[in-house]
Amino acid sequence: MGRTYIVEEAVGQYLSNINLQGKAFVSGLLIGQCSSQKDYVILATRTPPKEEQNENLKHQQKAKLDNLDEEWATEHANQVSRMLPGGLLVLGVFIITTLEMGNDFQNALRRLVFAMEKSMNKRRLWNFTEEEVSERVTLHVCSSTKKIFCRTYDIHDPKSSAKPADWKYQNGLSTSWLSLECTVHINIHIPLSTTSVSYTLEKNTKNGLVRWAKQIENGVYLINGQVKDEDCDLLEGQLLNSDRRSTATVQICSGSVNLKGAVKCRAYIHSSKPKVKDAVQAMKRDILNTVADRCEILFEDLLLNEVPEKKDSEKEFHILPHRVFVPIPGSTIMLCDYKFGDESAEEMRDHFIEMLDHMIQIEDLEIAEEINTACMRYSVNTEASLDSTDDEHPEKPIKTRIILKIQQNIGVIAAVAVAVLAAGISFHYFSD
Repeated sequence: MGRTYIVEEAVGQYLSNINLQGKAFVSGLLIGQCSSQKDYVILATRTPPKEEQNENLKHQQKAKLDNLDEEWATEHANQVSRMLPGGLLVLGVFIITTLEMGNDFQNALRRLVFAMEKSMNKRRLWNFTEEEVSERVTLHVCSSTKKIFCRTYDIHDPKSSAKPADWKYQNGLSTSWLSLECTVHINIHIPLSTTSVSYTLEKNTKNGLVRWAKQIENGVYLINGQVKDEDCDLLEGQLLNSDRRSTATVQICSGSVNLKGAVKCRAYIHSSKPKVKDAVQAMKRDILNTVADRCEILFEDLLLNEVPEKKDSEKEFHILPHRVFVPIPGSTIMLCDYKFGDESAEEMRDHFIEMLDHMIQIEDLEIAEEINTACMRYSVNTEASLDSTDDEHPEKPIKTRIILKIQQNIGVIAAVAVAVLAAGISFHYFSD
């Protein structure tokens, strides 16, 4: 038996309202959350057309699905994936075609699903576990008959064939979620060897974040001051003991990259019997995503504005973009974007609308952080720095406390989980 997709009714209405306007097809993304039993779809967003596609509508009328622009659709998936807080994923794609195009869709959708997943995986600092669902969904909607064809592919198997899946609508799905929020004070010091100091700032930063990510992944969360069994219910469960030690070594460095500041993190998990491990995993991934995404956006901005890299012993200082949240219409779930200090609220609203294809009001924007909250410093010829030899923390760690506020749409649950990341030492690991 295939997987079951529980879908917010508003998604069905959105798909029904899409007008092909003479085009051969319209495609887009399906966003939601995977679980072992079933998957939840809370949002659908069409891929915005290229300008040249608008100018050549007659040509596209004759186009076949085999000519679907994978590169453009994949870039849309990359952009939208940045806007997803912890716990949410691009679950797959949808395509709406005319009746005549109905037999041509499967190969195009299959290629698109694998291309998107490959591209998004390259950007992540984390990997899916073996226990997690590896199937991604494709939804084909016929604009004439309104019939839907739902299939899945195993993204871990390049040769996998399509499997049928159930697509079931449910009213109010987007209100049945737990929200987890925290502020993480990062101080990531990335020492540069005599070899790596000649690399680009972007490459050195990414290499350093990969090492830092391993520490975050291996961290220990304490719920209400104690370690909980990961398989227990989020607000209940047996307590365990945890005592972890490690050592650090001194490495002579020719330079360093520092990422420092306070970042707002947020994750969502469906309220159907959530486990401790689900909440911890969602929050860890949001921490990793938001730091990596800010750096990536900064480097894109520097490239776009043709800012030259400084050489020799000069220092560089850059402000990382800060996070802005916006609610999904009719939902308690909020998505996010990143804003530099000189960008206006109107620009942020327009980008949300372009990427998500849903109307957003300026007053809906929630500025999660102050301008200049997080920054990046780069210098060469600095003092020796401490470097880690493993994925844990040194014998005398500086613990970073992270307060997870667990909320439901009906209000604050009568429990506040106080989480201490044992891997939080990565934020101060190389500090004096």
